[in-house]
Amino acid sequence: MVVFKVSRVETTPFDGQKPGTSGLRKKVKVFIQPNYLENFVQSTFNALTAEKVRGATLVVSGDGRYYSKTAIQIIIKMAAANGVRRVWVGQNGLLSTPAVSAVIRERVGIDGSKATGAFILTASHNPGGPHEDFGIKYNMENGGPAPEGITDKIYENTTSIKEYLIADLPDVDIAAIGVTNFGGPEGQFDVEVFDSASDYVKLMKSIFDFESIRKLLSSPKFTFCYDALHGVAGAYAKRIFVEELGAQESSLLNCVPKEDFGGGHPDPNLTYAKELVARMGLSKSNSQVEPPEFGAAADGDADRNMILGKRFFVTPSDSVAIIAANAVEAIPYFSAGLKGVARSMPTSAALDVVAKHLNLKFFEVPTGWKFFGNLMDAGLCSVCGEESFGTGSDHIREKDGIWAVLAWLSILAYKNKENLNGGKLVTVEDIVRNHWATYGRHYYTRYDYENVDASAAKELMANLVKLQPSLGEVNEIVKGIRSDVSKVVHADEFEYKDPVDGSISKHQGIRYLFEDGSRLVFRLSGTGSEGATIRLYIEQYEKDSSKTGRDSQEALAPLVDVALKLSKMQEFTGRSAPTVIT
Repeated sequence: MVVFKVSRVETTPFDGQKPGTSGLRKKVKVFIQPNYLENFVQSTFNALTAEKVRGATLVVSGDGRYYSKTAIQIIIKMAAANGVRRVWVGQNGLLSTPAVSAVIRERVGIDGSKATGAFILTASHNPGGPHEDFGIKYNMENGGPAPEGITDKIYENTTSIKEYLIADLPDVDIAAIGVTNFGGPEGQFDVEVFDSASDYVKLMKSIFDFESIRKLLSSPKFTFCYDALHGVAGAYAKRIFVEELGAQESSLLNCVPKEDFGGGHPDPNLTYAKELVARMGLSKSNSQVEPPEFGAAADGDADRNMILGKRFFVTPSDSVAIIAANAVEAIPYFSAGLKGVARSMPTSAALDVVAKHLNLKFFEVPTGWKFFGNLMDAGLCSVCGEESFGTGSDHIREKDGIWAVLAWLSILAYKNKENLNGGKLVTVEDIVRNHWATYGRHYYTRYDYENVDASAAKELMANLVKLQPSLGEVNEIVKGIRSDVSKVVHADEFEYKDPVDGSISKHQGIRYLFEDGSRLVFRLSGTGSEGATIRLYIEQYEKDSSKTGRDSQEALAPLVDVALKLSKMQEFTGRSAPTVIT
């Protein structure tokens, strides 16, 4: 057993690096500055209560992006110095964000230990590599992101930190499964490297009927494709889809995790998942090859998902509504019924209509998974989703991309249980169109303006708020832009009072609500690593089933025109077009 000593290293605080709901994200060049990562880690330990640190078990892993292996060794040494009893690391430092949540909630160590928290190393759907993005966040004992009370303390600590603690340990071989023992001033310290997939696969098998999905995937009528975009989902794809469910290995695209995501942008949308989009028949170049019946993609840390049918895109807003509408019949975990459903404010109201139809509790929350976690911990929510390709349930306290794919496969298996050997296959497009026929369609799109000058973005938002008190003036502007658009009946900045803990979250997005149920929402996103990202959400509800088959961008064109001119998007940002349209 190696015996280590603890050093106190003098450091200087940094400012302006406040962690948000998704932790701290910056370019790698920022993280590799002397003491930068160490400051954040020590500030996190200092923000936690003593029992969450001394003698505790922590998980340390992530999506495998560049700098992760270095960061893991640093965090292990700092954990030892701060009195942590043991650290669990996924093999090769790989654990998806949903798998980390599952490990915290489900895994029991050899000695009966349970994890009390985790450092997750990810910048989510942002690119990786020496010149790209890195990130770190802390999750709590429920498996969910740290609440604002903790992230605020972390931030305060980073502005006043004077020293950090680190142990003089040798690096641990995180490629080899096993336990390494050390001895320190406070006793034994262990690092256990474990299989990244086992705990997560076990949990998925307890939720879904794998045998029914296997029958679907083995049918010659059904074809399947999954793209991990060279993110951490690749560590689970072969195990789940090939070994457990019998899919062909050729069904997997880009499923080898890479530090730079193969030079791509690991964001599962129609812009960045180019290879999958082409294979599914949705690219501009017409391929002679018949597309698969079902396709899906994941982001870098595998908490986001994109669902595609043959030549058909399922919006994330529709996806969560359809999962909720079919969950009780198609997914064993929900056979006793749903406790409630929830969506983030910018997400379309498709889920609201399902909740009303099925008489379910419904919640509209700010963007950030911790708000769903509070509802789930209180037993109020079973299924939830965000329009930014995040879908999940109360099986963990993070969004879960592979769970969403398995949910869709479960629905397809249920709908096709009588006709896999004969009869016409019920397709993804059939399921979506039948849903629209029952519940109406929420035409919906999101425009992202990335890396906008931060001051210009704030001026644009301030101008939209300034307009809100005078709806008469707003409607004059709207009619001057498009006479065929309904009038604005309400405008505000979204504010949320948490029904569980009573906390109030203000300034969560600017809303313009129209008489016909249409909405415009403007929000500054904190998920980029530099500059500002303005997100514009445009939605129109159509109940008439004869009008639910239009092209989305065509149906929304009048509202898009109003949104861009009302916000003076080009005037403030200099952008004539968004970076991404989803």
